[in-house]
Amino acid sequence: MSSLEKFLSTKELFYKDIDYDYFPNLWKKIKHKFEVPKVIHIVGTNGKGSTGRFLAWYLFNAGYKVGHYSSPHILNFNERIWLNGSNVKEETLEKAHQNLIKKLDESDIKKLSYFEYTTILAIEIFQNLQYIVLEAGLGGEFDATNVFKKLFSLITPIAKDHESFLGNNLKSIATTKLKSINKFAIFAKQEEEVYKVADKLKITYYKSLDFFNKEELNKITKFIKENHFASYLKENLILAMSAIKELDIKYDIKYLDGVKLNGRFQKISKNITIDVGHNILAAKEIKNELKDKKIILIYNSYKDKDFKSILELLRENIEKVLILEVQNERMIDKFKLEEALNILKIPYSTFMKNKISLDKDYLVFGSFVVVEEFLKMQF
Repeated sequence: MSSLEKFLSTKELFYKDIDYDYFPNLWKKIKHKFEVPKVIHIVGTNGKGSTGRFLAWYLFNAGYKVGHYSSPHILNFNERIWLNGSNVKEETLEKAHQNLIKKLDESDIKKLSYFEYTTILAIEIFQNLQYIVLEAGLGGEFDATNVFKKLFSLITPIAKDHESFLGNNLKSIATTKLKSINKFAIFAKQEEEVYKVADKLKITYYKSLDFFNKEELNKITKFIKENHFASYLKENLILAMSAIKELDIKYDIKYLDGVKLNGRFQKISKNITIDVGHNILAAKEIKNELKDKKIILIYNSYKDKDFKSILELLRENIEKVLILEVQNERMIDKFKLEEALNILKIPYSTFMKNKISLDKDYLVFGSFVVVEEFLKMQF
C-alpha cells in the first residue's frame, strides 16, 4: 500500500457537520502555490463523467495538454485523475502527494475530507496543462471543485438525487447546483423547472443543441451507433462538443475516435452489461435502452436512493433480481430490499460468485460500489 493509499484510508468520505466556509477559505490561503490551467466545470445529476471524458478525450486528440478529474472510481483510485490520455500513474500520484503535504499546514492535512484532499491533489498534478475538465462531486455551490476560477460551466441533466444533502425537490437541487456558475453555462436538455431557476438566478446560459446544425447532429448520432454506445450518451456528447464550439477549437468528430467510457451501459461480455447509475433518472435511461428485453438484474442500492421506484420502473424487464451483498454502511438493509421486491412480486435470491448462466442476459446496476464488487467477485 502506497503512502497516499494509507493517508486516504484515514479520511472521511463525508463530513457529519459541514463547514461550508472551510475549503473556500483554505483555497484562498494556498492558491498562490499553484498554477491552475483553464477550467471547464461540469455540474449536474447524471452524465458528468461521460460528458467530461468525451470533452477531455477530444481536447487531447486535438493536440492539447488536458486533465480530467472525476469521481468516484470503479476499481482503482487512479481512474479519478486522467492525464493526457490515460489514468494517472502511481509514481505521479505519489510524487504529487508528497509535494502537496509540504504545501499544507498540519491542521489542514488532518481536517481535509477525502474528496477535498483529492481535489487539491488533482490540481497539483494538473499544473502546466492547458485545460482541466473538472467534475463536481454530488453538489454544486458548496462542492470543493467550485473554488476554482472557470472559463464556463457545463450543466448535465439535473434531477432529484442526494436529497438529504441537496434538498427534497427539483427547485432546491437545481438552485444548489446552478449557484456554482460564476460566468456562464451551457445546458444539456433540462426540465422546465431548471430553466426557471436559472432565470430567477439571472444566469447567462445557452442550450447545447443550439450549437449544431442538422448535419452535425446526424454525425453525432452516427458516431454513437457505430461505437455501440448507449443512446442516452448522445445528449452527453452533444454537451461536450458544444464546449469545443464555445472554445472555438477546430471541430472534427474524428478526434473522438478511440474514446472509452467504463461503466456506462458497458457490455463487458456477450451477456453481461454494467452501469454505474444509481437513481431514478439513470433507471429511466436504462429502461429506454432495454426496451422489451428481459434481464436478470444484479442489484443493490444505497439507503438514501429511491430503490422502490427504480425497481418498479424496471419491473417489466426484470426476470429475477440477484442481490449482490456489499459491505458498506451506506447500503440499504437487505431485509428492506427484500420487502420491496416481495411487494413488487419480483423473484429474487442472493448473487453467488461464478453462477452466471451463458444463456441469460445480466445487468449489473445500482451504484459504483455494486459494479466494483461484481467485477472483483467475477473477474
